[in-house]
Amino acid sequence: MSLRLLLGALGLHLLALASPALAQQFLSGEEIRGAFEGNTVAGRFIIGNRFSEYHAADGRALGYGGWAENTDACWTVRDDKVCYYYGPLTGRVVHCYTVQAVGRLHILRHVTDSRLTSAVAIEPGNPRHHSDHGRPWHCDGLISQAPGQGMAMSRRLAAAR
Repeated sequence: MSLRLLLGALGLHLLALASPALAQQFLSGEEIRGAFEGNTVAGRFIIGNRFSEYHAADGRALGYGGWAENTDACWTVRDDKVCYYYGPLTGRVVHCYTVQAVGRLHILRHVTDSRLTSAVAIEPGNPRHHSDHGRPWHCDGLISQAPGQGMAMSRRLAAAR
């Protein structure tokens, strides 16, 4: 692990622990949707990968998820967490995060993999012009058929679960 990466990881942890009052400011599902929907979330994972995704109101996560350009990524809010779904139905990857406000930044804490914790800034609108490049992309089926979801349902119904 490089010194720069180690210092970045340490900085994230210290930032979250610096003030007990700040450490308790986790966003509710409604607050997450209000902050993310129609805006770009950009940041860096503790492991170093940068990402930038525009959160379209229809559930598409357009942009770059940290490893490659998104071609079928979707986002939704579930139980005070933001969740992302990447890939086709077979082999789909799901990542969910709690969101903590720390000043002008937000800390996204992965619920199962601490290496994917990240510090992010929320940029109004879509300043980086992320798009689907004309490819068909529908999130209702992608989210509702994610592993462990059971029968298909709409994105809004899935989010309410």
